Amino acid sequence: MENKELKINNIENKYGIEYTKVGDYYMPNLVLEKEKIILNKYGRMRLKFLKENKKAEYTIMFVNGTLNKHLKEIQQTAQERIDIIIEQLKQQNNLTEEMKNTDQLYWVSMMNNFKNTAEEIVLNELIYA
Repeated sequence: MENKELKINNIENKYGIEYTKVGDYYMPNLVLEKEKIILNKYGRMRLKFLKENKKAEYTIMFVNGTLNKHLKEIQQTAQERIDIIIEQLKQQNNLTEEMKNTDQLYWVSMMNNFKNTAEEIVLNELIYA
């Protein structure tokens, strides 16, 4: 049996993971991305859903460093989709800005209704999918 001297840093593997010798063991040098993002309501909801219901997907994205990118994309898409749906509902129901001045209570109630409808659609399509 050959007597090989152990290296302090070892990169000789098929996966390209660098290892550092700690005592008698080689420990992988794993570094997670430190990208800081500010999560809005939809990003936090998606994160909670992944942690509680899709643990494997969450772990894979976390280890691969794609979790922040995924959450940022989801929250951006969700906000854009909600804005589009609200505008479409306003057009379908002939709700104009002039109505805000003439019948304020009706306008506010319709806008709240449209926002809730749009959020429900987005939650089912993006967040909880």
